[in-house]
This record gives sequence, structure tokens and C-alpha cells, in this order.
Amino acid sequence: MGAIPTQREKDSRASDAPGSDRVPPCARAHAVLPGSSRAPGAARALLRAALAEWAELALPGAELLTERVTDDLTIVTSELVTNAVVHAGTDVELDCRLEETGAVVVEVTDHHPSRAPRAGAPEAPYERAEFAGGAQEYGRGLRLVATLAESWGITYRTGSKTVWAKLTATAGDLDTYPGESGLRVAEILAPEPARAERDRDWLNRGALSFLAEASDLLAGQLDEDLVAALAGQLIVPRLADWCAVWLEDDLMGRWGSPRATEADGGGGVAGWGADGITGPGPRLARVWHGSENLIEDLRQALDKEVPRLPDPPRSGPVPFPWPGEALGPHGLHGAALAYPLIAGGRPLGTLVIGRAGLLRFPDEVTGLVEDLGRRVALAISAARQYARQATISAVLQRGLLPGAVAEIPGVSSALVHEPCDKAGPSGDFYDLFPCGDGRWCFAIGDVQGKGPEAAVVIGLARPWLRLLAREGYAVAEVLDRLNQLLLDDATEAADAAARAFVGPVGPAGPADGPQTRFLSLLFGQLRPFDGGVQVTLASAGHPLPLLLGPDGGVRAVAQPQTLLGVVEDAVYTSEIIELRHGDTLLCVTDGVTERRSGSRQFDDGDGLAAALAGCAGLTAPLIAERIKRLVHEFGVRPPDDDLALLVLQAE
Repeated sequence: MGAIPTQREKDSRASDAPGSDRVPPCARAHAVLPGSSRAPGAARALLRAALAEWAELALPGAELLTERVTDDLTIVTSELVTNAVVHAGTDVELDCRLEETGAVVVEVTDHHPSRAPRAGAPEAPYERAEFAGGAQEYGRGLRLVATLAESWGITYRTGSKTVWAKLTATAGDLDTYPGESGLRVAEILAPEPARAERDRDWLNRGALSFLAEASDLLAGQLDEDLVAALAGQLIVPRLADWCAVWLEDDLMGRWGSPRATEADGGGGVAGWGADGITGPGPRLARVWHGSENLIEDLRQALDKEVPRLPDPPRSGPVPFPWPGEALGPHGLHGAALAYPLIAGGRPLGTLVIGRAGLLRFPDEVTGLVEDLGRRVALAISAARQYARQATISAVLQRGLLPGAVAEIPGVSSALVHEPCDKAGPSGDFYDLFPCGDGRWCFAIGDVQGKGPEAAVVIGLARPWLRLLAREGYAVAEVLDRLNQLLLDDATEAADAAARAFVGPVGPAGPADGPQTRFLSLLFGQLRPFDGGVQVTLASAGHPLPLLLGPDGGVRAVAQPQTLLGVVEDAVYTSEIIELRHGDTLLCVTDGVTERRSGSRQFDDGDGLAAALAGCAGLTAPLIAERIKRLVHEFGVRPPDDDLALLVLQAE
């Protein structure tokens, strides 16, 4: 094939190929396709639908679209779209049109004009079945287009590049004798002898950047199944035709000897022993093949071939049985390798790769996959550690909050509690409980910090609140005694224990001595009476509660006082208000008032009071939901602090 013809234009035209101005709208098909492996298949489907529609409408020239022309058009369209997806990596615009002469023009536009289409230049190794549906390699794309098309070319514009091809009934006519056309196309598509050498060249030049990009992609993934899926997509089709990932049970310590079951006829593997204990065995977490229609058959075959790795496990690949018939007639023979996934001396699973038509993988590939496997194992280990921490935190969080909220006669209540960090206990807490003699108490608080350290303080404060209230102490007296408790040596010891649990954080560690933990708290007592509810409340360094009247008026109640756990001889006072029919009391933590949007906070200019005023006439649950929604919508980013709010409404 000669040099690629190019033309550069500065003006914008409706189309790039000659004759586009003579095409009626009904003889044109257009679509925008995502720059992914699904684009070639979608393009082929669009072309077939357009050709069928033109034939049904009996458009001029449609009678010349023979089966051979249709096949050639399908190949050309697939190759042009594949070329654009692989070498440009952007969304692709496909335009097909029928001319009255029977010629069909296919145009493919991408938005990366700095990357010219590849012709005789080396193509990326192994990337074939994912784009071509498993039928052929696409690495010969433009040579094939040049053979089948009457003419073709490239148009560059600002921000885009269009490759077009024009096919007619006589273009690419190679049938001088039966079967010659098929032989010519097969010759064009045949792998070049230098392919292995080019593969080796890519591995030598691109391995480090590939591993760096893989590390970036795997870092921060918090789900082990997602890590397994990403591993498959990284390997296929660049390094192998297919890939599978088995994951060991997180509770198993090491691989043992495989044990067979009767159902397997003595040859199957049900599980691997761990210190004398047999488990359910590894689970097949992910199977990936360049051709999606082979994935299910491959999965069924691999389910019967659980990896048997040496004990103790060691790094490096070991041979794996070829799945044979599961890969179809073109995949009866090939090479497969199993890589143990080990992190911190602990086996986490197995990575298996395979490629048809090979007796053995090149050493460069096995070494690269081994390096990638280490990164996959580290990512799986990190994801499991996060999952364990999230489970512990969820259990701990459930223990720090009431299992059920008390129902108060004549009062409707609603609660919202949203931890900012799903992997750690929240620093915000609430409670609503009966305390005897026709009284109920409520509390909403915020501990300095988050995680286990905050959980220790909440674990002390909430039970003491309940105990003191039920012992008959007044609201102010409860705060006095709780303040002393937070200044106690017992709290400091518990705080040090929490810090030891998570290790040193920042420049200061447990050896630097116990750290003071303070608490902001709004605590109140409710006593229903005929016509309303009497509320005795006190705020210790907490955002003041807001009272909403039936007429939409809003005012702050209670007086600001010192945080708990800061001043040893602090004396707290309480106030009494009454909630009449339709009155609503809103209590929030600073995750609501200090919600940020740039330099602004949600409560700037009495923003919370204005939001509450707009809730007049709503029920307690609707008020809670509306305030939460307004807080979330205030900033573009998700909230960066725990959020809690309590709504009490006199019925």
C-alpha cells in the first residue's frame, strides 16, 4: 500500500468524501459511539440496519448492494472504527451514506487529530478478539481498507480527524477465479512474521509505564471483586487471550493439600486445608475473555479446575491445564499459567492467564504478569483490610447508637445520622429514651475527632447520660457530672487504649501521653402535659436548637455554654420552654451548620434558620428530610463531616 493520502482543511463541510452534497437525508445513517471495545460491534449493527432500510425503500443505487459489497462494507466499517478507538481513544462518530451510483461512503471521525491512523506501523500486540468479535486480528486495518475500497482518505480539522472510504460494486473485485478474493483477504489479515519481535519491543519499552498505570488504577480500590475485574481488563487482550482470578477465603491462613470429593470421582477439589481445617476452597471471582460469547463456557470449564498450587505457596507461575473445547474450534490448544497472589506471606488467591496457539508464554510476558500479580495481591490485601475495618466499625457504630428510639406521647420525632467515613465510627451520636415519672430525655452530641478514639468517648458518655437521667438528676446536674467524667483518668486511659488500637496518628503517638477528648452536647428533658410539652434543655458548646412556630417564625433557644471535658469547675445551667401544637424543635450537629461551599458555610447569615422557616406546615419526618437535602445540595462535593439532626414536633 502506498502512502496514506491526507488533506487538511480549515473550513467546515458537511462531509469529507466527494459527492456528499448529492445524498438525500434518507440515504444517510449517523451515530456517535463510545470509544470502547463495544464500538466496532455497534458500528456493524448500524451499517447492516442502514443497508436493509435503503434496500427496503428501493433508493437509487441500493440495487447494486450485493452480498459481497455488504460484506466488504462491514469489514471496512469495523476496521475504521477499531482503528479510531484503539489509536485515538475518544468517542467516535460514524456516518454512512448511499450515492445514486451505488457507491457507499463510510466516514469515521475521532477527536484526537494528533494521532494519525496506523498503516504499516507496528500494532499493539494481542489486541484482537475484543474488537473483532474473535473472528480476526484488526492489526491490518488500513491495508485491508485500501484493498477493498475504491478510494479512501483522511481529513484533519481543529479538534477532529476523519478517515473515510468509498466502496462500489467493482471496488476490491479480486474474483479472477473462484475463491481468490477470500485468499487475498486472508493474506492481508495473516499475522506478520515480525509480530513476536514487535511484541518483545513493546514489552521492553512499555512495561514500566504499563505497571505504573496499573498501580494507579488498582490503588485505592476498596472491593476485592473489583480488583479482580480490573486485573482481567489489564491483562486481556494486551498480554493474554483470557484471564481468571480465584480468591481464597479471607479466614484461611494458608493452602493445604487438595481434598477430593466423591462427586468428583476422587479427582475434584472441594477445598484447601488450612492448619488441618478444610474450607470451602477458592471461589472463581472473575473470568475475562476478549470475546464475550466465550466467557460463560470458559467459566464453566474453569469451575472444574481449581488451581492446585504448591504448599507452601511460592511466587512465580506454574503450568495450568488448558480448558480446551471451552474456547471453541480456534482455541483447542494453547498455553496457560497460574500465578499465586501472595501479600505479606499470606495467599490471597490465584491469577491464571491463557493464550491460544502458544506452546509457552515468552519470558517477557511471564515476568510482566508476575509483577502485575504482586500489585493485584497488594490491592486485594488492602481491600480486605478495609472491609474488615468497615465491618468492625459498623458493629461498633451499632453499639454506640440506640437500637430503637422511644415514642413520646404527643410528640412526633425524626432522626438523621450520616457518618462521613463509612469505614470508621462516627463522632456524632444521638439518643431518645424514657427516664421514668412521665419524662423522656433526648441528646445529640459531637465528639472531637472520629474513629475508635471518638467511639471510646461516646461509649462512656451515652450510658452515663441514661444512668444519671434515670437516677433523677436534673438536666444541668447531668452535664456537671458528665463533665467531670470526661476529665477523669478513666477516660484518658480509654483514649490511650483507642490510640494504641489504631497506632500513632500524625506526629504524636500514644507515648506522648493521654489526649484530652472534649464533647459538645445538647441535652434535654421532655415532660408532656395537656396542650403541649415542657422542654428543659442545656447546650454545652453545641449549635443552639431552633424553634419553629406554626406561623413560620424561627428563634434560637437555650444559651451557649462551655464544651464538656475542657474546664474542670464549669457549672452548667438549663432553660425551660414549651412546645405547643405545631411547634417544632430542630437540633443539629456542626456537620449541618458548618457544611461548606467554597468559603461559605450553610449557616452563614442564619442560613439554617431560613431553611427551617421554609418548612412551616411540614411533618417532622419531612422537615428532617428537607434539611438533609438542602445540606447536601449546598456544596458540590459530598459532606466532609459527620451529620446528625433531631426533629421534635408537638402534635
